[in-house]
Amino acid sequence: MKITAIRTVVVNAEMRNWVFVRVETDVDGLYGWGEATLEWKTRGVVGAIEDLAPLLIGRDPRDIEQAVRAMKKHSFWRLGVIGMSAISGIEIALWDIFGKSLGVPVWRLLGGKVRDKVRVYTHLGFGDMRAVYETLDTAPLVEHARRIVERGYTAFKAVFVPYTHHHAPVAEVLKVGRMMDALRDAVGPGIEIMVDFHGRPGSAAAALAYIDALAPGRPMFVEEVLPPGDTAGLAAVAAKTHVPIATGERLIDRAEFDELFRTRAIDIVQPDICHCGGLLEAKKIAAMAEAVSIGVAPHNPLGPIAGVAALHFAVSTPNHMIQEEMVGAVPWYFEVVKGPIRMIDGHWQVPEAPGLGVEVDEAVAARHPFKQEVLHATNAVLDDGTIVDW
Repeated sequence: MKITAIRTVVVNAEMRNWVFVRVETDVDGLYGWGEATLEWKTRGVVGAIEDLAPLLIGRDPRDIEQAVRAMKKHSFWRLGVIGMSAISGIEIALWDIFGKSLGVPVWRLLGGKVRDKVRVYTHLGFGDMRAVYETLDTAPLVEHARRIVERGYTAFKAVFVPYTHHHAPVAEVLKVGRMMDALRDAVGPGIEIMVDFHGRPGSAAAALAYIDALAPGRPMFVEEVLPPGDTAGLAAVAAKTHVPIATGERLIDRAEFDELFRTRAIDIVQPDICHCGGLLEAKKIAAMAEAVSIGVAPHNPLGPIAGVAALHFAVSTPNHMIQEEMVGAVPWYFEVVKGPIRMIDGHWQVPEAPGLGVEVDEAVAARHPFKQEVLHATNAVLDDGTIVDW
């Protein structure tokens, strides 16, 4: 069996462009689908996939570790997040091929089933970027939360920490506390609430001020309380709070995760399967985390193939805790990709179809061609003109 071609299909889903990857083989009717979505880098990722494809043409698609090594080692230059996202999309497609070739679901090949269902959470506002990132007042925040609970979710994540620098103003800290209290009062103790800081605080002191304000509401975790790479700062925060800390979506190298694990700076790690190198690399990261009693809650606000890949990962990973998902991102989510995602009582069910169990309707995909995404990050400017983390 040999790889004969690799191509991409780009689908605009309003909040982001989904980048689907199709790997074809010389076996009649056997091909695989992956996803390499990377916000605001769509054209770069598509180009990287085109650059990597010649390294794999003629190889056996079932030799997945060897294929990834070829893409990493023979590219010569370190690839960064664009290149690693390209590798991830191709790697996921190779697992789809492998599973189909044997007639088994991918989770069987990743170690087998360790759970009977997978708990999931979504964002306030689902796929509406303005609702997700610009809901900074109590009334609409509570309304979004109630709608999510009505749709059967038992957990959700919100982003209402304001754009910050090295100091957290008292008025903003108190407002964040009031918003968390209102959310908890609205949904009760049976719903898990996660708060994404989006790396906005520029110092450990600023992050701790907001964490202290959130603590009475008992968040399941607070995410990216500092920009990626500040492991020492995270360790300082962790030493002064009992609120669980999560991070990892913007890390792409196993060595970066190793530093987090060695310092015990976090309680929950959040690799993105579509950015860190694919399913096998995510499994390795999860195993490293398990060795130091850290849970895994993979990042995934992406498209339907990424969601299915995350489902197979979750079914087979012992220290998996909860899965981020964006099924409600667009009304036609299940039209462009037919797949096995089924939610019952806030949980995804275990798929049984061979491979990933997905099929892309390219006619539907063609109705949603590439569009420039909204450059939402340009809003991250303080009153005095200082540009800060989005």
